[in-house]
Amino acid sequence: MSTAQDVTRREAIAQYRVIGEPAEPDLQGLVELAATVCGVPTAVINIIDDRMQHQVAAVGVQAASCARADSMCAAVISDLRRIVVADARADVRFATNAFVTGEIASTRFYASSPLITPEGVAIGTLCVFDTEVGELSDAAAHGLDLLARQVIDVLELRRVQRDLLQSNAMLEDFAAQVSHDLRNPLTALVGFLELAADSPEMGQAPRAAQSLARAEAAAARMSSMVSDLLDFARIGGTRPHLTDVDIADTVDAVLEDLDGAVVRAGARVSVDASTFVRGDDTLLRVLLQNLIANAVKFTVAAERVPVIRVSVETLPDGWRVSVDDNGDAVAPELRDRLFEPMQRGHGSEVQGIGIGLATCRRIIDAHGGSIGLDVSPTGGTRAWFVLPTAG
Repeated sequence: MSTAQDVTRREAIAQYRVIGEPAEPDLQGLVELAATVCGVPTAVINIIDDRMQHQVAAVGVQAASCARADSMCAAVISDLRRIVVADARADVRFATNAFVTGEIASTRFYASSPLITPEGVAIGTLCVFDTEVGELSDAAAHGLDLLARQVIDVLELRRVQRDLLQSNAMLEDFAAQVSHDLRNPLTALVGFLELAADSPEMGQAPRAAQSLARAEAAAARMSSMVSDLLDFARIGGTRPHLTDVDIADTVDAVLEDLDGAVVRAGARVSVDASTFVRGDDTLLRVLLQNLIANAVKFTVAAERVPVIRVSVETLPDGWRVSVDDNGDAVAPELRDRLFEPMQRGHGSEVQGIGIGLATCRRIIDAHGGSIGLDVSPTGGTRAWFVLPTAG
């Protein structure tokens, strides 16, 4: 019958999803390092539940499972400290064990360090052993303990990654549903406002017409906010599909989308070269659209006619793309903060909710690159991002 401790251990093990899965390369590397550090031919990572012992990574033997009753490590898992036994035949805990008597193996030297979760639950061991009697130096014993903690770190990292992917997927679904639920009444609202604005009576009511125009602008801003939030949520769970992307072509496509804003501002946007980079075409288009739109918007806010230049620099291990404007430079203390959601460097006179640069950072993080803000040679702001050649 399983004890409460067994149930707790089983639940902790289930969170890591390592049993029955292919060996993690990082875990395999840790057992190989443990064998080297301890000077033995065999090392294993044992995960022990209430019925079985599962070897999830091994060197020197083929990883396998066995009954908990046959496990050497199960005999000491409740002792939350390192165990070192020079000759298992002389130890009452192991003398009759099948791994010692020759029924399964002929283990002599045995050492293990417990795998303890951050919640304090022992889920198994990092174990090293040999068919010869042996000893473990203080340095090797310390190394075994460190590697056992590294095993838990790897398992925790994998768990957190899975949780984040699941959370991002749920966020995307939620954002899509909210976007749908908000768009329908917004579309209806805009339609009724347009009908009201086009009615003949509005010509005789200038104040009412002005109020309708302001209501239409507010509805348009709300629609833009919904789109921005949806994009931000979706990109959180996106994995880039890497292809060769021509930055000049991407900028041309962006300018088609931004044509209205660019024309109204009288902006001039140029690209200094046609350079291919490695990235996701769709995500890079979203990225450049945000950066160019910001450059136009904030240069206009600085009461200047926007002159925007997009340049590409080839680096030894990637590419650096810069978007320079002739507006005001972003203050140094704001440059990092503006990449956080809902952070803005300007007051309410500039449209937006502070989500664009946060979306840009998500895109660049997904590509394994970096992004930042500097002073442009023109005195304005330079928004730049680096894409690695390997993605």
